[in-house]
Amino acid sequence: MKTYDSIIIGAGHNGLVCAAYLAQNGQKVLLLESAAKPGGLAATREFHPGFKASVAHSISHFPQKIIKDLQLETHGFKARTEPLPTIGLGTDGNHVILQKGAVAGVSEKDAKSYRDYSQLMQRFADALKPFWLKTIPRATIGRGIGSLADLMTFGRIGLKLRLLGRQDMREFMRIAALPARDLVDEYFDNDILKAILCWEGLIGSKLAPRSPNHAVLAILYRMAGEHQGAHVIPDGGVGGLITALHASAEALGVEIQTGTRVERVLVRADEQGLAAEGVQLANGDRIEADRVISAVDPQRTFLDLVGTQNLEIEFSNRIRRLRCDGQVAKLHLALSALPDFSGLDQSRGRLIIAPDMDTIEFAFDDAKYGACSQQPVMEITLPSLHDASIAPASQHVLSAHVMYAPYRLKSGWDQQARDSFCERIIDTIARYAPGLRDLIIHQELLTPPDLEQTCLVTGGHWHHTEFALDQALMMRPTYEAAQYSTPLSGLYLCGAGCHPGGDLTGAPGHNAAHEILR
Repeated sequence: MKTYDSIIIGAGHNGLVCAAYLAQNGQKVLLLESAAKPGGLAATREFHPGFKASVAHSISHFPQKIIKDLQLETHGFKARTEPLPTIGLGTDGNHVILQKGAVAGVSEKDAKSYRDYSQLMQRFADALKPFWLKTIPRATIGRGIGSLADLMTFGRIGLKLRLLGRQDMREFMRIAALPARDLVDEYFDNDILKAILCWEGLIGSKLAPRSPNHAVLAILYRMAGEHQGAHVIPDGGVGGLITALHASAEALGVEIQTGTRVERVLVRADEQGLAAEGVQLANGDRIEADRVISAVDPQRTFLDLVGTQNLEIEFSNRIRRLRCDGQVAKLHLALSALPDFSGLDQSRGRLIIAPDMDTIEFAFDDAKYGACSQQPVMEITLPSLHDASIAPASQHVLSAHVMYAPYRLKSGWDQQARDSFCERIIDTIARYAPGLRDLIIHQELLTPPDLEQTCLVTGGHWHHTEFALDQALMMRPTYEAAQYSTPLSGLYLCGAGCHPGGDLTGAPGHNAAHEILR
């Protein structure tokens, strides 16, 4: 029987990052992926003959450290891409444009307020930035003082906040759990500006502008990148990042098997307790390793692959209670030509349809009670403007993240429900791009249950589990599994359900690998 130092389940971008770091440090690594190609939600796939797209359609805060460590640029990844403007669309053609730290399309008062707001938020984001690429230690109250390294990490967090100064530190503590609406209402008058700033904290989560908890923390998380929250579509699209990660991992000696589904984690019982000792594949093959690392979501890892019979009941119950219901649908349109958005000279930006915060709130209310949003809000890109290989010559792909699409639709996600919601989304876009319908060759709508089935992510949730204060930092996904190790000896986590969370960052994979190696 072939054995390995580490077996990683799931070749999404976090699995690839983790595998590459482990192999770089001398481990013999096997990476197993059930799909035909690596990438997970970032994988590029053909949705109509000649037209391709990925569920994740842009990058906002992928760390330069990982790019450098894994030499991704030598494998074809072009990191120095011009950031996209974020454009809040107005039905009258009066749009709000955020670009290079400035805002256009608003009053001088709002423009000045935006400069003040963005400078302060960037100070907070910079204070937190070092800790997204670190393990956040367990809170050890009542259990000893913890290791010196743990104490130093907590000390650095405290020092970073203290160095903000008394006034800004108090302001950080005040706004950290504010509803996004309360924060932007303090600064701005323009409805579209307020809506698109809220959007940065809401997309991918089960939140609306009035929801307390973690929207501000999510905004700061996304501002940690080189472009301070702006998004990029690199040359070769998002798929170009996956291609480079794949090439880097293979160059470092990682063995990657696609089309290979893991049936369960093998658990050994002896006088020292239970321990993971390998995996069994769907075809019945068994592969042994010193450790098993799961890049899939926590519920699928523990409830399906490990099994509750191998876990304490209290831990199993906490895993079951993780909030994993996705709220985002993905629309792909194959278009015969580039759509014309009223009032825009070109459509190379990241286009947001959210006229005001009430529209977002009401869309959320519909989903909260099990219905599709009557007036959906969304984020649109045209990735074919950045990667000509994903559409035939002179034709284009429109990609949209649409909120809110409840995982548990009260009437059920049958074909009629899908078609009705898809038509509503297209009608909404057509208000801003009047000739859109005449350009549509093919349309595809992926609901959260579709994402769950095709990408094997529980609830179709982008972040594997909700990014929330009670499921964040040293508590993500839950205690006893929040520092990448788990209650089962030899089993680790490295996916988006770990600290720091979702989005295309590779940070969970980076952190898990360093925790395993130390």
